[in-house]
Amino acid sequence: MRNYQQFYINGQWVEPASENIFDVINPATEAVCAQISLGSEADVDKAAHAASTAFKQYSQSPLQERIELLEAVISTYKKRYNDIADAISEEMGAPISLASKAQTGAGLGHLKTALSTLKTFPFETSVSGSKIVKEPIGVCGLITPWNWPMNQITCKVAPALATGCTMILKPSEIAPLSGYIFAQIMHEAGVPAGVFNLINGDGEGVGTALSGHPLIDMISFTGSTRAGSLVAQNAAPTVKRVTQELGGKSPNIILDDADLEKAVKRGAFGVFNNTGQSCNAPTRMLVPHDKMQEAAEIAAQTAAKVVIGKPQDEATTMGPLVSKTQFDKVQELINKGVQEGAKLVCGGPGHPQGYSTGYYVKPTVFSHVNNQMTIAREEVFGPVLAIIGYSNDDEAIDIANDTPYGLAAYIQGNDKERIAHIASRIRAGSININGNSGELETPFGGYKQSGNGREWGAFGFEDYLEIKSINGLEE
Repeated sequence: MRNYQQFYINGQWVEPASENIFDVINPATEAVCAQISLGSEADVDKAAHAASTAFKQYSQSPLQERIELLEAVISTYKKRYNDIADAISEEMGAPISLASKAQTGAGLGHLKTALSTLKTFPFETSVSGSKIVKEPIGVCGLITPWNWPMNQITCKVAPALATGCTMILKPSEIAPLSGYIFAQIMHEAGVPAGVFNLINGDGEGVGTALSGHPLIDMISFTGSTRAGSLVAQNAAPTVKRVTQELGGKSPNIILDDADLEKAVKRGAFGVFNNTGQSCNAPTRMLVPHDKMQEAAEIAAQTAAKVVIGKPQDEATTMGPLVSKTQFDKVQELINKGVQEGAKLVCGGPGHPQGYSTGYYVKPTVFSHVNNQMTIAREEVFGPVLAIIGYSNDDEAIDIANDTPYGLAAYIQGNDKERIAHIASRIRAGSININGNSGELETPFGGYKQSGNGREWGAFGFEDYLEIKSINGLEE
């Protein structure tokens, strides 16, 4: 069992201000796999003072110094690559193939992207004889989720480090193991004391303290819309910048000229991948009414090919949900779908056969869903696909936009002009056409209650920067 009870503050591993041990559960076995400490306001205050002090020097660090620092982090990350993948698989139940290639790989990708972006980023420009400079915003509180732990840690830490900010990271207490290893990486890479700090904890104990602390200048939060709203409220009295990547209920519009089998398979796999625990999963599949039955059959065939198994088995394509809380929530929503009259095509409530231990669920498909049903409105965050019928493009667009969320959308078809028109009318942060998603240089973030601000690439740098105009210097 792992013992990760210390925090990383001011370049040292330190004991928490007060003892509050928390058991980390392996979702595949329901056994305790690690123990961490839950931090407190006193721990946050200590880290905030360390980060504030470090900012005075680090914010003035030369570009080349920050380039070399990111290079050192990348080099050290590569050495610990397999350790990170194993930790992610253990803490959240991701199949080892997914944990290694997609989850850990995304972390490395964000670090590399930040490095390449940093080398050419325009920190200084000139407008009408005035010098315009972009400077680091200050101390950043970074609050990350459990579903893509390393992806979310690195897409916040990398731009903060690159732009000259200092930071305090709070990973999810549900899946904190990979974050702890990341702190070890930062230490080994030689990140200056106080620049990077890690405190484990829950939202009530650490998240609230971070978002309200007067020495913290910016909060970057990824998680539920409900929690994001609380973070923003806590941050309001100190008028700190808050960026949020929140929930989603992404539509997947399959047009009548699409290759239906290919489109439905692709969409269903996007829901079952990561056991449905992705905020941008295409969970609402929109198909022409006359193709509803055929689409449902293809989706069921795709679900039947999902290999449920132990996360460490290379053949496994879907592991358990992350926690009992998540399992209970998904079960409740599946039952809601049945009660509200959606047609259960496959899957349904209960454990898959042979998996009574662990938070395993069945890949589930509902057809004949209408957009007012609970499974079409709420973010299930599990492998549950809702298929909704539509009559024409305008109705499909209306259904797609009839949600409080706006993180992502998907369109599949053959007429590019028609697709472009539909894409222009959908209110979402990223529109993915025929299986093409953006590279790590493209902006990621949402409209409406899916958040504000953007992450990834040069767009991700902007949230960590203040803009200053210096007027009259060039006269």
